[in-house]
Amino acid sequence: MAVTDEAIEKIKKMIVSGALRPGDRLPKESELAAELGLSRNSLREAVRALSLIRILDVRQGDGTYVTSLDPQLLLEAMSFVVDFHRDDTVLEFLAVRRILEPAATAMAAARLGEAELDELSAQLDALGSHPSVEELVASDLEFHRRIVQGSGNSVLCSLLDGLSGPTTRARVWRGLTQEDAVSRTLHEHRAILDALRDRDAEAARSWATVHIASVEQWLRSTL
Repeated sequence: MAVTDEAIEKIKKMIVSGALRPGDRLPKESELAAELGLSRNSLREAVRALSLIRILDVRQGDGTYVTSLDPQLLLEAMSFVVDFHRDDTVLEFLAVRRILEPAATAMAAARLGEAELDELSAQLDALGSHPSVEELVASDLEFHRRIVQGSGNSVLCSLLDGLSGPTTRARVWRGLTQEDAVSRTLHEHRAILDALRDRDAEAARSWATVHIASVEQWLRSTL
Protein backbone atom coordinates (compact mmCIF):
# COMPACT_ATOMS: atom_id res chain seq x y z
CA MET A 1 0.00 0.00 0.00
CA ALA A 2 1.33 3.44 -0.96
CA VAL A 3 2.23 5.74 1.94
CA THR A 4 -0.53 8.21 1.08
CA ASP A 5 -3.09 5.41 0.81
CA GLU A 6 -2.04 4.13 4.24
CA ALA A 7 -2.44 7.59 5.74
CA ILE A 8 -5.89 7.96 4.16
CA GLU A 9 -6.93 4.56 5.52
CA LYS A 10 -5.87 5.53 9.05
CA ILE A 11 -7.82 8.79 8.97
CA LYS A 12 -10.81 6.94 7.54
CA LYS A 13 -10.70 4.44 10.42
CA MET A 14 -10.73 7.30 12.93
CA ILE A 15 -13.90 8.66 11.32
CA VAL A 16 -15.63 5.29 10.98
CA SER A 17 -14.79 4.35 14.60
CA GLY A 18 -16.18 7.63 15.89
CA ALA A 19 -12.83 8.95 17.12
CA LEU A 20 -13.45 11.79 14.67
CA ARG A 21 -17.03 12.81 14.05
CA PRO A 22 -18.61 15.03 11.39
CA GLY A 23 -17.83 18.62 12.36
CA ASP A 24 -14.82 17.69 14.53
CA ARG A 25 -11.56 19.51 14.13
CA LEU A 26 -8.50 17.34 13.49
CA PRO A 27 -5.68 17.50 16.03
CA LYS A 28 -2.62 19.55 15.15
CA GLU A 29 -0.62 18.07 12.29
CA SER A 30 2.37 17.14 14.48
CA GLU A 31 0.15 15.48 17.09
CA LEU A 32 -1.96 13.54 14.58
CA ALA A 33 1.11 12.38 12.65
CA ALA A 34 2.67 11.06 15.86
CA GLU A 35 -0.58 9.41 16.95
CA LEU A 36 -0.99 7.61 13.62
CA GLY A 37 2.70 6.80 13.15
CA LEU A 38 2.94 8.81 9.95
CA SER A 39 5.35 11.37 8.59
CA ARG A 40 3.95 14.88 8.49
CA ASN A 41 4.39 14.90 4.72
CA SER A 42 2.31 11.74 4.15
CA LEU A 43 -0.34 13.06 6.54
CA ARG A 44 -0.41 16.34 4.64
CA GLU A 45 -0.92 14.50 1.34
CA ALA A 46 -3.69 12.38 2.85
CA VAL A 47 -5.49 15.49 4.14
CA ARG A 48 -5.13 17.07 0.72
CA ALA A 49 -6.61 14.01 -0.99
CA LEU A 50 -9.52 13.76 1.45
CA SER A 51 -10.28 17.47 1.14
CA LEU A 52 -10.34 17.07 -2.63
CA ILE A 53 -13.20 14.56 -2.33
CA ARG A 54 -14.83 16.68 0.41
CA ILE A 55 -14.32 14.33 3.33
CA LEU A 56 -12.24 16.97 5.09
CA ASP A 57 -12.62 20.74 5.03
CA VAL A 58 -9.37 22.69 5.27
CA ARG A 59 -10.09 26.18 6.63
CA GLN A 60 -7.19 28.57 6.18
CA GLY A 61 -5.99 29.86 9.54
CA ASP A 62 -8.54 27.79 11.45
CA GLY A 63 -7.71 24.12 11.00
CA THR A 64 -9.01 21.01 9.28
CA TYR A 65 -12.47 19.65 10.01
CA VAL A 66 -14.41 16.52 9.18
CA THR A 67 -17.20 17.70 6.90
CA SER A 68 -20.57 17.99 8.62
CA LEU A 69 -22.31 15.34 6.57
CA ASP A 70 -24.85 12.78 7.56
CA PRO A 71 -22.80 9.75 8.73
CA GLN A 72 -24.17 7.50 5.99
CA LEU A 73 -23.37 10.05 3.29
CA LEU A 74 -19.92 10.46 4.77
CA LEU A 75 -19.30 6.71 4.54
CA GLU A 76 -20.57 6.68 0.96
CA ALA A 77 -18.19 9.50 0.06
CA MET A 78 -15.28 7.72 1.70
CA SER A 79 -16.06 4.60 -0.29
CA PHE A 80 -14.64 6.54 -3.25
CA VAL A 81 -11.17 5.39 -2.23
CA VAL A 82 -12.17 1.77 -1.70
CA ASP A 83 -14.36 1.54 -4.80
CA PHE A 84 -11.70 3.14 -6.95
CA HIS A 85 -9.06 0.63 -5.93
CA ARG A 86 -11.39 -2.29 -6.62
CA ASP A 87 -13.00 -1.07 -9.82
CA ASP A 88 -11.32 -2.99 -12.63
CA THR A 89 -13.79 -1.50 -15.11
CA VAL A 90 -11.79 1.75 -15.03
CA LEU A 91 -9.05 -0.21 -16.81
CA GLU A 92 -11.52 -1.12 -19.52
CA PHE A 93 -12.44 2.54 -20.04
CA LEU A 94 -8.74 3.42 -20.24
CA ALA A 95 -8.12 0.61 -22.72
CA VAL A 96 -10.85 1.91 -25.02
CA ARG A 97 -9.53 5.45 -24.63
CA ARG A 98 -6.04 4.19 -25.53
CA ILE A 99 -7.45 2.77 -28.77
CA LEU A 100 -9.56 5.75 -29.82
CA GLU A 101 -7.83 8.90 -28.60
CA PRO A 102 -4.49 8.37 -30.38
CA ALA A 103 -6.44 7.98 -33.62
CA ALA A 104 -8.29 11.24 -32.94
CA THR A 105 -4.99 12.96 -32.10
CA ALA A 106 -3.44 11.77 -35.36
CA MET A 107 -6.44 13.09 -37.29
CA ALA A 108 -6.14 16.44 -35.50
CA ALA A 109 -2.53 16.83 -36.69
CA ALA A 110 -3.80 17.59 -40.16
CA ARG A 111 -6.75 19.73 -39.17
CA LEU A 112 -5.85 21.96 -36.22
CA GLY A 113 -5.11 25.54 -37.30
CA GLU A 114 -2.22 27.62 -36.03
CA ALA A 115 -4.54 29.72 -33.88
CA GLU A 116 -5.88 26.59 -32.20
CA LEU A 117 -2.36 25.27 -31.64
CA ASP A 118 -1.38 28.62 -30.14
CA GLU A 119 -4.34 28.35 -27.75
CA LEU A 120 -3.16 24.90 -26.66
CA SER A 121 0.34 26.25 -26.13
CA ALA A 122 -0.98 29.20 -24.12
CA GLN A 123 -2.99 26.81 -21.97
CA LEU A 124 0.13 24.81 -21.12
CA ASP A 125 2.12 27.99 -20.48
CA ALA A 126 -0.56 29.29 -18.12
CA LEU A 127 -0.46 26.04 -16.16
CA GLY A 128 3.22 26.52 -15.33
CA SER A 129 5.71 23.88 -14.22
CA HIS A 130 4.31 23.21 -10.74
CA PRO A 131 0.51 23.10 -10.94
CA SER A 132 -1.66 21.56 -8.25
CA VAL A 133 -3.19 18.17 -9.05
CA GLU A 134 -6.59 19.82 -9.37
CA GLU A 135 -5.25 22.37 -11.86
CA LEU A 136 -3.38 19.69 -13.80
CA VAL A 137 -6.39 17.39 -14.16
CA ALA A 138 -8.67 20.26 -15.22
CA SER A 139 -6.09 21.33 -17.80
CA ASP A 140 -5.59 17.73 -18.93
CA LEU A 141 -9.30 17.29 -19.60
CA GLU A 142 -9.49 20.55 -21.56
CA PHE A 143 -6.26 19.86 -23.48
CA HIS A 144 -7.48 16.51 -24.77
CA ARG A 145 -11.01 17.77 -25.40
CA ARG A 146 -9.70 20.49 -27.71
CA ILE A 147 -7.46 18.07 -29.61
CA VAL A 148 -10.24 15.53 -30.07
CA GLN A 149 -12.54 18.29 -31.34
CA GLY A 150 -9.78 19.10 -33.81
CA SER A 151 -10.19 15.66 -35.36
CA GLY A 152 -13.36 16.93 -37.01
CA ASN A 153 -15.23 13.72 -36.19
CA SER A 154 -18.26 14.43 -34.02
CA VAL A 155 -18.94 10.74 -33.28
CA LEU A 156 -15.38 10.24 -32.05
CA CYS A 157 -15.73 13.39 -29.93
CA SER A 158 -18.90 12.08 -28.32
CA LEU A 159 -17.40 8.65 -27.61
CA LEU A 160 -14.27 10.09 -26.01
CA ASP A 161 -16.25 12.63 -24.01
CA GLY A 162 -18.20 9.73 -22.55
CA LEU A 163 -14.96 8.00 -21.58
CA SER A 164 -13.55 11.08 -19.88
CA GLY A 165 -15.67 11.01 -16.71
CA PRO A 166 -14.95 7.42 -15.62
CA THR A 167 -11.20 7.96 -16.00
CA THR A 168 -11.00 11.35 -14.25
CA ARG A 169 -10.71 9.78 -10.79
CA ALA A 170 -7.76 7.70 -11.98
CA ARG A 171 -6.02 10.85 -13.19
CA VAL A 172 -6.61 12.62 -9.88
CA TRP A 173 -5.49 9.66 -7.80
CA ARG A 174 -2.37 9.16 -9.88
CA GLY A 175 -1.48 12.83 -9.48
CA LEU A 176 -1.84 12.56 -5.72
CA THR A 177 0.02 9.30 -5.20
CA GLN A 178 2.61 8.88 -7.98
CA GLU A 179 5.72 10.94 -7.35
CA ASP A 180 6.51 12.04 -10.92
CA ALA A 181 2.98 12.04 -12.34
CA VAL A 182 2.74 15.82 -12.69
CA SER A 183 6.10 16.28 -14.45
CA ARG A 184 5.45 13.29 -16.74
CA THR A 185 2.04 14.62 -17.73
CA LEU A 186 3.45 18.06 -18.52
CA HIS A 187 6.26 16.52 -20.59
CA GLU A 188 3.88 14.29 -22.54
CA HIS A 189 1.49 17.19 -23.23
CA ARG A 190 4.37 19.21 -24.69
CA ALA A 191 5.46 16.26 -26.83
CA ILE A 192 1.92 15.82 -28.18
CA LEU A 193 1.69 19.53 -28.97
CA ASP A 194 5.10 19.52 -30.70
CA ALA A 195 3.99 16.62 -32.90
CA LEU A 196 0.78 18.46 -33.78
CA ARG A 197 2.77 21.58 -34.72
CA ASP A 198 5.05 19.45 -36.91
CA ARG A 199 1.96 17.97 -38.59
CA ASP A 200 3.42 14.58 -37.72
CA ALA A 201 0.35 12.40 -37.34
CA GLU A 202 2.23 9.25 -36.37
CA ALA A 203 4.31 11.01 -33.72
CA ALA A 204 1.12 12.57 -32.34
CA ARG A 205 -0.50 9.13 -32.29
CA SER A 206 2.51 7.60 -30.54
CA TRP A 207 2.77 10.25 -27.85
CA ALA A 208 -0.97 10.11 -27.16
CA THR A 209 -0.66 6.33 -26.77
CA VAL A 210 2.27 6.68 -24.37
CA HIS A 211 0.38 9.32 -22.41
CA ILE A 212 -2.76 7.25 -21.89
CA ALA A 213 -0.86 3.98 -21.41
CA SER A 214 1.14 5.49 -18.55
CA VAL A 215 -2.07 6.07 -16.57
CA GLU A 216 -3.29 2.59 -17.46
CA GLN A 217 0.01 1.01 -16.41
CA TRP A 218 0.01 2.88 -13.11
CA LEU A 219 -3.56 1.80 -12.40
CA ARG A 220 -2.81 -1.87 -13.13
CA SER A 221 -0.01 -1.76 -10.57
CA THR A 222 -2.28 -0.04 -8.04
CA LEU A 223 -5.34 -2.30 -8.26
